[in-house]
Amino acid sequence: MVIYGLLTPSQVAYFIGIVPVVCAWLYSEYLDHRKSFSFPKAGRSSDINLSELDGTASENDRAVLLEGGNLQAVSPGEKNTSVTSYVFRFLTLDETFLLENKLTLRAMSEFGALLIYFYLCDRTNILGQSEKTYSRDLFLFLYFLLIIVSAITSFKIHNDKSPFSGKSIMYLNRHQTEEWKGWMQVLFLMYHYFAAKEFYNAIRVFIAAYVWMTGFGNFSYYYIRKDFSLARFIQMMWRLNFLVLFCCIVLNNSYMLYYICPMHTLFTLMVYGALGIFNKYNEHGAVIAVKFLACFLVVILIWEVPGVFDIFWSPFTFLLGYKDPASNLQSPLHEWHFRSGLDRYIWIIGMIYAYYHPTVERWMEKLEEAEIKPRIIIKSAIVIASLFVGYLWWEFVYKLPKITYNKYHPYTSWIPITVYICIRNVTQHFRCYTLTLFAWLGKITLETYISQIHIWLRSGIPDGQPKLLLSLIPDYPLLNFMLTTSIYVAVSYRLFELTNTLKSAFVPSKNGKRLGQNLLAAIVIGSILYCIGLILLKLPAAMVPV
Repeated sequence: MVIYGLLTPSQVAYFIGIVPVVCAWLYSEYLDHRKSFSFPKAGRSSDINLSELDGTASENDRAVLLEGGNLQAVSPGEKNTSVTSYVFRFLTLDETFLLENKLTLRAMSEFGALLIYFYLCDRTNILGQSEKTYSRDLFLFLYFLLIIVSAITSFKIHNDKSPFSGKSIMYLNRHQTEEWKGWMQVLFLMYHYFAAKEFYNAIRVFIAAYVWMTGFGNFSYYYIRKDFSLARFIQMMWRLNFLVLFCCIVLNNSYMLYYICPMHTLFTLMVYGALGIFNKYNEHGAVIAVKFLACFLVVILIWEVPGVFDIFWSPFTFLLGYKDPASNLQSPLHEWHFRSGLDRYIWIIGMIYAYYHPTVERWMEKLEEAEIKPRIIIKSAIVIASLFVGYLWWEFVYKLPKITYNKYHPYTSWIPITVYICIRNVTQHFRCYTLTLFAWLGKITLETYISQIHIWLRSGIPDGQPKLLLSLIPDYPLLNFMLTTSIYVAVSYRLFELTNTLKSAFVPSKNGKRLGQNLLAAIVIGSILYCIGLILLKLPAAMVPV
């Protein structure tokens, strides 16, 4: 086996850390099996399925069950046990502790094993590689075939009630936005796999739509729920960055290689800050208008005024800097400037649309209750106007060459997004229909985005762009596409589930003290492991006689 690149202290620290976790999990499985064998009628509390619980179980109780225990076994004293005690019981292989946390240990072990699979696929020669090839006919055939199969097998009608009116208006409902993310993600991934460069401008619009949803979704949550707690904030950051953090460690990559993650993190932080500052005044329309204006002014100052971007972001070069090994560009912030600048305004548009969402929904409710003739006239006018605006954008903006289009994109990306929203929501029936296959794919867009770079595509070097394909069946490109795609999607879904499982275990939503202890413990344990890894790498050189 050939390993491409030298090992780093972080990689050594990771492997040192994952080994005892896997050993502890295997030992917990042995203990559970021994316990079940000794008491066959007692059952195994760690096998409780969360989906089987009724709605009366509290969130804390669910978290306890997730860790493998049962409700009766947890006392208030145990809930307040210090993290130091947990670490000590883990290191000493305390049997009760291991049984109580078997599912968490299993999730950590599986997560660690999947990342090792990432490493084997992308950093060794165990598996093969092949070149990308593009055929427009094959590209469109596969995509439309997926649409047809999805329409036949996963067509569903939803009748959820609106949180504002209590009626089934379904304007921009969650099912619809998940489906939206799903069909865009499929094209986004196929664009990378087949190197379909002719769809570059479309991909730019799709990424803008994702950022628009970041502004729309986060504004809706914080504005309605008014939950600006640290726990909620950490949960969001965990969702966005947990997987990518470990990918950076295990694969020795820069954070900016996965540019979607820092982009969404930045715009999530900006939405959080915009609504969190003086949040008790958010009910006043004038205050919200001032906050929207302030967001625009901040973006204009940082991205439009020459020199300000570099001054503002240069202290964060260690985090956001990136240099492609195959590129001659010298500025480490060039990639961040390019990526974040393309969608610098669209997140604010998403916030504005979220703010007026209840107003538009009430208007749509009145429209649905109107007489049939004026209702048809108004809806027809909306469709005609949308199609006309969309046509103008297509002719005069979308068809521009790549470099020229990029200059117009930050100021025009809201147009196709708005046109899609108008047409997708023009009738009550159309709003209620979704293809759940795409909605399912829409839930794991972050995992499919990150995983594609290492177990579907391949770069072979740290920070390298994935310009090759992973090859499991040489000389049979379509069979290889089928197999690698199946594994890739399955792994992405498991990573989605494991990320949420570990989030529930380590980021308590109603225990700020425990959350702080967990964060501190993570920093301390990570630092100790890193130091050990650094020492192990330096030790051979130090032992060589001068």
